[in-house]
Parts: sequence; C-alpha cells; structure tokens
Amino acid sequence: MKAIVGLGNPGEEYRATRHNVGFDVVDELTRRWSVHLRSWKAIADLAMVRDRGVLLAEPKTFMNASGEAVRRIAAFHKIDPADVLVVVDEVQLPVGRLRIRPFGSAGGHNGLKSIIEHVGEAFPRLRIGIGRGDPRWDLADHVLSTFGREERDAIDRAILRAADAVETFVAEGVTATMNRFNMAGDKTADDQTG
Repeated sequence: MKAIVGLGNPGEEYRATRHNVGFDVVDELTRRWSVHLRSWKAIADLAMVRDRGVLLAEPKTFMNASGEAVRRIAAFHKIDPADVLVVVDEVQLPVGRLRIRPFGSAGGHNGLKSIIEHVGEAFPRLRIGIGRGDPRWDLADHVLSTFGREERDAIDRAILRAADAVETFVAEGVTATMNRFNMAGDKTADDQTG
C-alpha cells in the first residue's frame, strides 16, 4: 500500500492559501477517484482507495506538526516511509513548477522538517512551486496568502499535473515519476538540476 499525504493547515481560513496546495492535490485526487475523506482519530482526514492500494491523507495538525500525524498514519497502516509520498508547497520554486525527489532534507520547510524528525528522510516528496514573492515581505505572511489572479491559472494547472504525478507514482514508482515530471522545458515541472 502507498500513502499520499498532502500537507496544509486545517480550517476554512487557510483554504486556497499557498501553504495548502498539498491539500488541493489530495482534493483533486478524491474527485478523480470518487472517494471521500473521513476523519480518523482526530489526526487526519483519510480516504482508502482500495482498487489502487492507496491511502489519501490530509493531516489535521498544523503544518509545523505534520510529522506526528504522518508517523501515526504510516505505523497504523503499516506503510513503509518509501511508500509515503508527501505533497508540499515550495517557495524556492517558481509558481507552478513541480519537483519530485525520493528522499532528502527539509530545505527549510517546517512541515518536512517535522516529518523528518518523526520518520527520517527516506520518504518521497512532491514539491509544488508557490514562488517567494517580494523578499521584503515576511515569508510566513507570504505562504499564508492566496494566489493572485495572474498566478491562479499556473497553480490550477500545477495541481492537476501534480495529481497526474501522484497517479504515476502509484502505478510506476518514484523513478518513473521523476523522469516524467522533472523534465527540463516543461512549464510546470522543475528541471533535473534542482
């Protein structure tokens, strides 16, 4: 079994913010696969997609405490970290760019840092570029802001493409997903150098 964990902050006030693109991708997958998220132990909203051998998850913890939820989900469902794909926002990538890696550091992302503290670095991650914005602005304010009108089309396309990447990960694994979605020249994917 594989788990797809979209990171974000729970609550209506955070819906459609940059920090919640991980939730947006999981929501797109629930639409595609005709499943519904249900509350699980006050830790996460989950949907089991039995015909695909996939568990979709949106932690109910805030972003900075995502690790405890991911650890408990993986332990309860006996899912190896290498089969837990974490979908997360990335300020170091331009809006709409995707980058998939099989493991690595947190790269300054507090949600990934929390997961690494609880399960180690050996889990794949799909980063979705949300841009850095004006460097004079506070980064916390930026990630909790919504996308501007000029960015909306790019991020909507990226969410759909990220859902495509998840489907490839489920069917073919992380290497095939990297080869297909980290292609140079792809307007919504990061190149192999990043």
